[in-house]
Amino acid sequence: MNKKILGVDFGDVRTGLALSDITGFLASGAGTLKGGFEKTALGVSEVAKKNDVGLIVLGHPINMNGTLGPRSEKIKAFAKRLSELTDIEVVLFDERLSTANAHTILNMTNTRGEKRKSIIDEMSACLILQSYLDSKQVKKGE
Repeated sequence: MNKKILGVDFGDVRTGLALSDITGFLASGAGTLKGGFEKTALGVSEVAKKNDVGLIVLGHPINMNGTLGPRSEKIKAFAKRLSELTDIEVVLFDERLSTANAHTILNMTNTRGEKRKSIIDEMSACLILQSYLDSKQVKKGE
C-alpha cells in the first residue's frame, strides 16, 4: 500500500493524530483536533483525505484485564462513523498504556504545563500508530 496510515487517539475533548510515512515504517505527530464526536469525525475525515490515507488506526481502550468497558462502545461507534465518512478501512488497535507511556516520555523531557497539555494526545496517537506499524513489521519478518 503506497498510502499513509492515520493514527487516531480519540478523546472527548482533544483527539491526537499521527501519520505514517508511505512505507509504513515510521509514525510522526500530525496535530490535535478539538470538538465533540461529529466535529472530530469530520475533522479526521478531512485529514485522511488531504493526506491520501489508505488506513485509519484507531486506539481501542481495552481494560488492563482484557475486558471492554463503556468507552469501547463509543470508540466502535466512532470507527463506524469514520468508515461512513471516508470509505477507508478503520482498524481498532489496543491502546493500553499509550497515554501512560506518553506521560513517561514527557516527564523524561521535562515537558510541563500548557505545552504538555497540547502535545500529550498527539504523542499518544504516535505511540498507538508506531505500535501498530511495529506489529506489522514483526509479522513481515517472521
